[in-house]
Amino acid sequence: MKEAPTSLDAMHDIVVPAPVSWWPLAPGWYVVLALVVCFVFYLTCRSVSRWQSNAYRRAALKELEMANDPSTICELLRRTALAVVPRSIVASQKETAWPQWLESTCPVAMSERVETQLNYGPYASNSSAEDIIELKEYASAWIKQHRYPLSEKLVNADHS
Repeated sequence: MKEAPTSLDAMHDIVVPAPVSWWPLAPGWYVVLALVVCFVFYLTCRSVSRWQSNAYRRAALKELEMANDPSTICELLRRTALAVVPRSIVASQKETAWPQWLESTCPVAMSERVETQLNYGPYASNSSAEDIIELKEYASAWIKQHRYPLSEKLVNADHS
């Protein structure tokens, strides 16, 4: 004799719907992706621009490695300053004003020996290797860290 099927035998498994596909994305995600792409493009353009605008610094540092006397280093500092500052401002910095101007545009403090080298080094007959090393270190720091003060830009723009 065969038993009658019970109600549990007639039950079927629960049918689970298919998982929700992640593609195509909802419209909001396209906006987020567009913003991310724009931000990455902006950062790339900014870093390329910064790299190009600092080319004079890299060239000056490369030339500084080969400099062996105070007059060459002083000339290099002037040429580097001319790359970013109007000629009238750099040319007007003479005698003791030149080291003071260099120090005002860089956060690195200048020692008295470096200031003496900048004032009288180009005219001195000989300089010690220690003085030249200290001058090169300051010149390297100045080339890497100098900033042209915004207040001078505004004042000089009015006089142009």
